[in-house]
Amino acid sequence: MKTNLILAEKSVSISALRNNPAQYFGNEPVAVLNHNKPAGYLVGAALFEEMVKMLSALEESQAVIGRFQPRGADLAELCKKGADLMLEATQEEMKHFAES
Repeated sequence: MKTNLILAEKSVSISALRNNPAQYFGNEPVAVLNHNKPAGYLVGAALFEEMVKMLSALEESQAVIGRFQPRGADLAELCKKGADLMLEATQEEMKHFAES
């Protein structure tokens, strides 16, 4: 027997939902069941708006992180510059360099 994950503390059958749908729109999600399996979720307007704001903020934070990721060509150029600097370093400068 397969169990179904229900991501809400409250649930309602589709037939009960048809009788009085307005009572289920609140500040908590409500799982809508069809033959005891989740068919969807109901959320009130305020909760939905908050969820959209949270998703937008998450997308914006991911976009900012994405902008700071260097491309492969940028990394190759940085590595080359670093190698050139190491080759140009004097013995005196290299004394202060140590592997950790």
